[in-house]
Amino acid sequence: MSKRINIMLPEETLAVLDRVAPRGDRSRFVSAAVIHFVKTQGRENLRSRLAAGYTANWDESLRIAAEWFPLEEEAWQKSRVARKAKSKK
Repeated sequence: MSKRINIMLPEETLAVLDRVAPRGDRSRFVSAAVIHFVKTQGRENLRSRLAAGYTANWDESLRIAAEWFPLEEEAWQKSRVARKAKSKK
């Protein structure tokens, strides 16, 4: 369902719109442009929030990784030895 609205655009914007969309397709073009803009801004906003979160937690993440590294290394070595022993059977 479509709904009619009135909007005001600067003359320069209207001139660009007239170049890219014939008069009968203005509504479709504006709708597609708005949806594209919102999706793009949403992705960019998410990326910037994720980057800010990673940066804010950098020190803690590094500390946790360093804390767990010896245990992960030990588990990896044990699994490697077990795989070698299993493959020799």
